This record gives sequence, C-alpha cells and structure tokens, in this order.
Amino acid sequence: MSESGTHDQSAPRNTIAGTTAKTQSKGADDNVNEFDFDRLRRRPDIEAENLFAVDASDRLILDEAAGALAAYRSGGVVVLEDRYGALTLGAAALHNARGIRVYQDALSGEYALDSNASGVNLTDAYRSLPLGEELLKDAHVVLLQLPKSLDALDEIAGAIAKYAAPDVIVFAGGRIKHMTVSMNEVLRRHFGALNVRPARQKSRVLIASSPLAVSTTDWPHSERHDDFDLTVRGHGGVFAGTSIDIGTRALLEVLDRMKPDAERAIDLGCGTGVLAAALAAQRPLLQVLATDQSAVAVASARATVDANALANRVTVVRADGLSGQADDSADLILLNPPFHIGASVHAGLAEKLFIDAARVLAPGGELWTVWNTHLGYRPMLTRIVGSTRQVGRNTKFTVTVSTGR
Repeated sequence: MSESGTHDQSAPRNTIAGTTAKTQSKGADDNVNEFDFDRLRRRPDIEAENLFAVDASDRLILDEAAGALAAYRSGGVVVLEDRYGALTLGAAALHNARGIRVYQDALSGEYALDSNASGVNLTDAYRSLPLGEELLKDAHVVLLQLPKSLDALDEIAGAIAKYAAPDVIVFAGGRIKHMTVSMNEVLRRHFGALNVRPARQKSRVLIASSPLAVSTTDWPHSERHDDFDLTVRGHGGVFAGTSIDIGTRALLEVLDRMKPDAERAIDLGCGTGVLAAALAAQRPLLQVLATDQSAVAVASARATVDANALANRVTVVRADGLSGQADDSADLILLNPPFHIGASVHAGLAEKLFIDAARVLAPGGELWTVWNTHLGYRPMLTRIVGSTRQVGRNTKFTVTVSTGR
C-alpha cells in the first residue's frame, strides 16, 4: 500500500486525538463539536474484550473527509459498511451532517447503529437503505469501510460510479493489515482518480473520484453445478461466491438422511441458499425458510432460488438469527455456522445460533450442523440443543445431528 496517489483530491484536515475517547472537530460556525467514540457498543452483535465497535480507521476516514463533509453537511452524504455506527454518528456529531444515507450488509450493524444513535440523540440524522440507486443518487461524499472481499468492493464501487453525482469523492479506509494493493486496482476500474493517503495509526484511506462512465455492475454472478443439479448465484462478498464450499457439500451429501417426516425446514445462515434450494428440490412437499442477516446473502439466496425455479417453495428472509420465528416451529434446521466475527475467530456467534436453533426446533426435531473439527462444538451442541451424535468426520470438518428436547 505504499503506492503514491495519481490525483490528490484530499480535503483540508482537522486535527483529532485518535487515541482518546473524545474527538473534536470545528464546524463552519467555529464551535467545537465533540463525540465520545467510547460510548459506542456492538450490541446486538457479540461483545468481548478483543472485539471493538470503533477503531483508528473510522477516525481517520472522518478526519480525511472533514472538508468534504463541511461542504455537503445538509445532504449528499452516504455511508457504506459502517460496522456499528462510528462513521455515521461521527459525521453527524462532529460535522453536523444530516440526511445521511446508510448501507450496512450486516443486519446486526443496522441494529447497533440504531441503538448507538438513540444513546446520543441522533436517530434523525440518517436512514438505512439497500445498496442501489435510492441510496447513492446525487451522493457527493461517500464514507466507506473497506470490505474484506474484493468482489464486495467491486460491486459497491460499481454502484457508486453508476448512481452517484459526477463530482462524488469516496473516502475508503481500513486497517492496513486487512488492505491489499488489489483494492486500488478494483477502485481504478470504476474511478479515474485514486489518491493513496499516508498511513496513520496502522490505518489508511484511499480517496477515489471521477467516476467512469464505462463502469459496469454485472452482479450477481452465476455458476452451474451439475453434480448437485443446481445453479448458484452470488453477489459480491457473499460467502463462497458462486462455488459450493466443502462444509456445505458435506451437508448436501447427507440430505437424504435428514428427518424424513419433516414438514418445515430452515436453512439458518443460508448464504447463497444452496442448502435451502437443494432440500426443496429433493422434497417437493417440504416448506423451506432460508434466513441470513447479510443483505448480500439474502439477495444471493433469492437469486439462487429463482434460478432453480423454486421461488414458490422457498421463502428467503433477512433476520438476526431466528428472530421472528416461533418457538418449537421447525422440524429440521441446517446450519453451517461462521466462526469469524470480522477478522477474529470467536465461538460466540455459533453459540448464539445454537441457542436460536434450540428455541425454534420442535421437540424431536433435528439440527444438522457442519463445523471445523478443531472447534469441538459437540459438547456445546449437546448442552444447548440436545443429544448430539456424529454423522461424519475428517481432519477438517465434522457433521453432527442434534435432537431437540
């Protein structure tokens, strides 16, 4: 990331104390605004000592964008992939920005933003929207926490170039350890100018401008898998893309062994909807619900369901776990749980999903889970859900079935 910028679009910088709890910024009226980032929380996402609601990259993005935010504080500001509200609320509190439009892939991020905004009386400063024209039309300033996936960045950057104002400036930042030079190349596909800003506190901001008229957005991508008689579609950043990961394959191989008399099944954390689609195709009388908290996963699952002509058999919803699902209402639940929260390995998210599954699973119902063998989830599954037996195991993955109490 040491590459020099090709065009300097950086704004005048305010001085902020990035390591302190409170950040100060002067507005147009020369009054000093303060914002206590330490008040922000991750809830309802997992809270832990090594997991944070804000980091130095949030502060640096706001600092680099200070001049641009001053020019467009009453409209034209869009925030993308704000993890828990630091960018949105920082822009509102420090720079008096209002009418901010926000897109967050994770539903837990939306909930955290709303909760944090309520705590600082800024619930009227923003509104959440899906990625698309309504979000980005006439956007002049875009603040972006860089996603880990280059595909996600490609889809986001393409949407900005397609819908935003011609003079839009994108302030895209992140922690240097999670950034690659390939991110520069992705941004250059969609913008004619890119300025790589100096690093600070192990963080960096890329400033993109001059959107290209030839920028294209050909998402979702599609791939045919003849071995499972499925077409998989995926938006940028969805887990495994249009491939079928080996954990999901492990569950696909035992679909015919899952509760044969089930009437209602749930694909929990559905990703691209592969399991839901395969189950519905195999069992024409089964009602299947696919659920995920990720917006790109839900869009991908709906596209996969449509591609396989199963829209009348599979319902796809965006939800935090199984919120909204009644107790004892499912006969069969399939789960390939994530074991990363951001860049950290943490068992808390899997445990949360196990608790949800235990609540929704009917007595005698089955939870089929695939997990990385080294994680050793079987005792936790037995404690939370019920009697758990191993169905398959190798050095990488274990498949278990737990019976609801």
